Amino acid sequence: MAELDHRAPARRRFDPLTAAAVVFFVMAVVFAAAPAVNAGPATLAGLLLLIGLAGVACLGLFVLRASSEPPADQEPRADKLIDALSEPAAIAAADGRIQAANGAWRNLLGAAARLPKTGASASSLFSALTAARREGLGQASIRAQGVEHQATVAALGERRYLVRLAGPPADQLALPRAAAEVLTAFTSAKPPPPKVLDAFAAASPFGAALLDGEDPFEAVVIEANPTLAATPGYGGLGSAFGGLIEPASRADAAARLKDEAFAGQALEVRLAYDPTKIAHLYLSRGEGRWVAYLVDVSEQKQIELQLAQSQKMQAIGQLAGGVAHDFNNLLTAIFMQLDVLAQRHPVGDPSYEGLNEIRQTSTRAADLVRKLLAFSRKQTVQREILDLGELISEFEVLLRRVLHEDVSLDTEYGRNLPHVRADRGQLETAVMNLAVNARDAARSFGGSRVAIRTARLTEAEAHALGYPSARGEQALIEVSDDGPGIAPEVMDKIFDPFFTTKPVGEGTGLGLATVYGIVKQSDGWISVSSKPGEGAAFRIFLPVHVPVAQADVAPAPAKPARPQARDLSGAGRILFVEDEDAVRGVAAKLLRARGYEVIEAASGEEALELAEEHAGSIDLMISDVVMPGMQGPDLLKAARIYLGEAPVMFISGYAEAEFSNLLEGETNISFLPKPIDIKTLAERVKQELQKAA
Repeated sequence: MAELDHRAPARRRFDPLTAAAVVFFVMAVVFAAAPAVNAGPATLAGLLLLIGLAGVACLGLFVLRASSEPPADQEPRADKLIDALSEPAAIAAADGRIQAANGAWRNLLGAAARLPKTGASASSLFSALTAARREGLGQASIRAQGVEHQATVAALGERRYLVRLAGPPADQLALPRAAAEVLTAFTSAKPPPPKVLDAFAAASPFGAALLDGEDPFEAVVIEANPTLAATPGYGGLGSAFGGLIEPASRADAAARLKDEAFAGQALEVRLAYDPTKIAHLYLSRGEGRWVAYLVDVSEQKQIELQLAQSQKMQAIGQLAGGVAHDFNNLLTAIFMQLDVLAQRHPVGDPSYEGLNEIRQTSTRAADLVRKLLAFSRKQTVQREILDLGELISEFEVLLRRVLHEDVSLDTEYGRNLPHVRADRGQLETAVMNLAVNARDAARSFGGSRVAIRTARLTEAEAHALGYPSARGEQALIEVSDDGPGIAPEVMDKIFDPFFTTKPVGEGTGLGLATVYGIVKQSDGWISVSSKPGEGAAFRIFLPVHVPVAQADVAPAPAKPARPQARDLSGAGRILFVEDEDAVRGVAAKLLRARGYEVIEAASGEEALELAEEHAGSIDLMISDVVMPGMQGPDLLKAARIYLGEAPVMFISGYAEAEFSNLLEGETNISFLPKPIDIKTLAERVKQELQKAA
């Protein structure tokens, strides 16, 4: 029946609005023609008006006829098309009115006359209709019966759109129960146990093994790659894998394996053939079998320990340097007070002996501070070019006096010994400390020999003897003994300050710490080689000094030696800047007693104000380097405009190199390290004033 209706000619429908428009249009034409009819066709105006009205009437009837025609022939065909679609489909107007819909659409969305006007579906449809109008196609999402459906909107013609819904998403499709159980079992099934090592494990540069058993440490090896097979202590196929691991380490690893907190993490173990070797063990479990990976990380651990040791030594050095600086201030005050008391109690006075004992004890304390500064690499150094052979040869005489008669000293001088640039006193102190330690070690073990060897080394030879980062040729000073050697458990502590294995009262624990600081401050390296029962050898490496060739340049005239002032009195205005009251007060008092005018300042800020107040009249400024607030170098830069060309002398417990880079471009600068006594201070003051005169 539908096909008969489709093929029958379309009948025109009566539209009341169109009929009313036709009636009103005819009436308007009649009323407009009345004046023209009354005027008669004989006049030109009347004739033109009648012709115009006739044209308007024809055009109006044509438009009204066109508007009353039924839709084009393809519209009924589009309506029938949606009935042939299996998915829900509808034809909608631009305003959302549904003009036609198939049965699947009505079953899903009901018999609503419009598309959804509210909710998320409405905004999505509006965007899709707009896109379809502009581009011919749009996408939307429509929620029906609790399920989201994807909708495709396509333009059919003028202001008409085809809306087609897709089915629900694939993840919302329900599987039969049996199929779901099969799928769940398949996805949750464990992989079968490995039968052989894969190609990656077999060719890996670290050890890999396939183990059979529930406990990986008791399981037997059924396959091993070449790297594991080459490990010392490996028992071959059929042997227990745990035999490769040191027993105590194996027990610890087994306990951590049972702890869920370590699941999937590497187990750190020590190897049975050499407990100093450390490896990371990775385990992967299958059904009754394990795959084990054994990675040797000994070198990595050694580097980590060296880095930690270096950081620890640096931290201790900073602490030691700070303590030494503060202690130097106290010693300076003690020395200067002793100078005051010495003037009141000369030789022959009953108190003279007691004061002399105090001075000797303070001198020992100052020597201890110098060792701390040497360890922290903040000691003032005076480097010079030294012939290595001559240095040790001259020092050998003193060393033989230090060693006991039952300990012999053997010296071996290499060929073509180089020159080094270092502080002579520091280098002699380092060799002395090593020789004394070697003597004590040899005597405690019944040994009788201490040897000192010097040589010129190539870069490769230095690497082989324990200097891994050597660059170029190196000078070697080796001090060895035939004592008991150094125990492995204390090897990483021997350079720590105040660490000693000697009995109480026989060592301060600063000997090797001082050597370490001296070598580092000399841009060198120190290493130790020792095996229990075979003695120990300490090796100092210093860079070989290569003189810079200067062609056609006349040698600079040697500077005359600084004369020692005999008469310590003088005249001049001195600005003395020191934050330590005990040092500033007694030093100013003693300088005034020698004829100087002293202006005291307890801080850099106060000194700057005094320098401005006495601008142009200050003959010498003496300043501490490290002070609260404004530091000594900062004070100099700010006060230079008031000081003019007056000399400046810094006094500090730190090394001059610690702040010399802050004084670039400054002239007439000198440095006096603490602790100091009044005699030394008075001599330097007079020398600086004489130079400036």
